[in-house]
Amino acid sequence: MGSVEEFRREVRGWLRTHLTGEFAALRGRGGPGREHEAHAERLAWERHMAASGWTCLGWPEEYGGRGATLEQQVAFHEEYALADAPARVGHIGEQLLGPTLIAFGTPEQRERFLPPIAAAEELWCQGYSEPDAGSDLANVRTRAARDGDDWAVTGQKIWTSLAHEADWCFVVARTEPGSARHRGLSYLLVPLDQPGVEIRPIVQLTGTSEFNEVFFDGARTHASHVVGAPGDGWRVAMATLGFERGVSTLGQQVGFRRELDAVVALAKRNGAAADPLIRDRIARAWTGLETIRFNALRMLGAVAAGAPGPEASIGKIFWATWHRELGELAMDVCGAGGMLADGEPYDLTDWQRLYLFSRSDTIYAGSNEIQRNIIAERVLGLPKEVRP
Repeated sequence: MGSVEEFRREVRGWLRTHLTGEFAALRGRGGPGREHEAHAERLAWERHMAASGWTCLGWPEEYGGRGATLEQQVAFHEEYALADAPARVGHIGEQLLGPTLIAFGTPEQRERFLPPIAAAEELWCQGYSEPDAGSDLANVRTRAARDGDDWAVTGQKIWTSLAHEADWCFVVARTEPGSARHRGLSYLLVPLDQPGVEIRPIVQLTGTSEFNEVFFDGARTHASHVVGAPGDGWRVAMATLGFERGVSTLGQQVGFRRELDAVVALAKRNGAAADPLIRDRIARAWTGLETIRFNALRMLGAVAAGAPGPEASIGKIFWATWHRELGELAMDVCGAGGMLADGEPYDLTDWQRLYLFSRSDTIYAGSNEIQRNIIAERVLGLPKEVRP
C-alpha cells in the first residue's frame, strides 16, 4: 500500500471526491446521541464505501479486507473524522464481530458472515448487558439449550445499541445448567428477524432511542452458530471487548477536538472566555485531550506488540469522564440560555445533546466503577471486591 502518508493522501482524496452529490448532506450526521439521523442514507454511503474497498481495512485480504497496517488504519480513521464524514452504521460488525470471527470462527462461519459485513449488507448488535448484571458480564442469566440442530435462546438483554436497526446479534448466553460466573457461557450468533425476538427501544434523555431492550423467548439459531467451543464464551467475549478498544478511538478523538474547538469559539463569541474559571477549565480540557491521545497511542502500541495491558481500562475511564465534563463545560459556556430547548416539542441544540448524551459515556462499554475494579485487582494486585 505504500507509505502511511501516501495512504493518508489516498484516503483524503477519495473522501474529497466521493463525499459529494447525494452524500454531501451527510457530513456530520449520526454518531452518539444522533444515530437516528439519516440512517438509510448513511447505510447507502456505507455500501458505497464497501464497493470501493474502504470497509474492513484491517482485515486480511482473504477475508475481504485490505490488510492495512495499524498505522494505516489510524490514518484512515483520522482522515475520516477530519472530513466530517457521517458516522458509520456497520461499526459493530466491522470492528467487533469481524475480528472475533477471524480469530475464533470456523471457516464456514467466516465464509457465511464476513462478506455481508464487509459489503454492509448485514448489520450487527452486541448482546452482552442484562438488567440484573449491567457491566458485570459474568452474571449472565440468558440461557440457551440445544434443541435438535438448533440452540433455543431465552432471556433478556438491555442497553443493546442499534438493535432496532440490526439483522443479527452476537449473544453471550449460559449453555451449561448450574454453571456460574465465567463458566458455562457460550457466544452465539442469533438472527433477530424471527418469532421469539422482541426489541423495545429505550427513550433516552435526548429524546432519541439508540439503546434497546431485547427479549428472547425460545429464539432459534443453528447449532453451528456458536463461536469457539460451547462453554468457552467468556474467552471469546473478552477478546471482542479487546477489539472494541481499537484504532477507531483515534478518529473519535478528532471528533472530541472538533467539539472542544467549537466550545472555545462559543466562549469567545458570547464573552464567557472573560471568566478566568472558564478559561482554566478550557485549558484543562485541552491538556486532558492530549493525554487521551497519548494513552490511546500507548494502548495501540501494546496491542501491536501482542501484549495489551491496562491501557484500555485507563483510557476508557479517562476519555469517558473527560467527555462528560466537556458537556458540562459547554452548558456553562452557554449560560442560562442553555437551559431552554431549541424548539417544540423537545428540539435540542448540539450543546444540550452533548451534555445529556455524554452522561452515558461513563456507563456504557464498561462503567467507570467496573474499570476501576479491573485496574485495582488485575493491575495493582489489590484484594478483590467482596462478592456474595
